[in-house]
Amino acid sequence: MTFSTQAWQAITPIYAAILDHPFNRELAQGRLDRARFQRYMLQDAYYLQDYARALASVAARSPQPDAVASFADDAANAVRVERALHTGYFAAFGIPPEAVSATRPTPSCFAYTSFLLACAHHRPYEVLLAAVLPCYWIYWEVGKHIYQHAAPANPYQAWIDTYAGEAFGAVVRSAIGWTDAAAQAATPARQAEMMEAFHRSTQLEWMFWESAYRDEAWPI
Repeated sequence: MTFSTQAWQAITPIYAAILDHPFNRELAQGRLDRARFQRYMLQDAYYLQDYARALASVAARSPQPDAVASFADDAANAVRVERALHTGYFAAFGIPPEAVSATRPTPSCFAYTSFLLACAHHRPYEVLLAAVLPCYWIYWEVGKHIYQHAAPANPYQAWIDTYAGEAFGAVVRSAIGWTDAAAQAATPARQAEMMEAFHRSTQLEWMFWESAYRDEAWPI
C-alpha cells in the first residue's frame, strides 16, 4: 500500500469533518455569508506567501531534477495566485486594498504557516513533502465534491471551478507521486514522521476554514 493511500485512510474522519463544515456546506449552497468569504480570502492570500516559500524549499531540496522543476513551478504559481486575488476575487467581493495591507494572520493561519516553515527549515525533505501535500490534495477533493453539489448560479462558482478542474488535478497527482516515491525510499521511522506531518497539516486545514467561519481573533 502506498504512503498516500495509508495517509488518506488515516485522515478520513478529518476530511469528512471538512466536507461537513458549515463554511463548505454553505459555500456549495451559494449562501455563505460574504464577510466570511472575505475573511477567508484575506487569510488565504497571507497563507499563500508562506506556502510558496515552503514549496520553494521542497524544490531546492529535492534530489530529482524533475521534482525540482515541478515544485518550483508550483511555488511560482502560488505567488501568481496570491497576486491574482488582488485583481480578481478581492475586486469581485468588495475587498479594498487597505484591508489587504492591514491583514494579519489569525492564530490558525499563523499556526499553519509556522508549521510549514518549521518543516522547511528543520525537518527532513520527506517530512516537508508530507506536510505540504494536504493543501494540494484536500483542496482538490473538496473542490470536486462541492462542484458536484453546488447550487445553480452559485456566487462562488469561480472558486469552485478553480479547485475542481483537471488542470489542478494534474498538479495534485504529481505532488502525490513525488511524495509516494520519497516515502518508498524512506525508513519506517521516517515514514512515521511523514504520516504525523500529513495528519497535522490536515488538522490545520480544518482549522483554517473554521477560523474564517468563526471570525477567529487573537484572545489578547
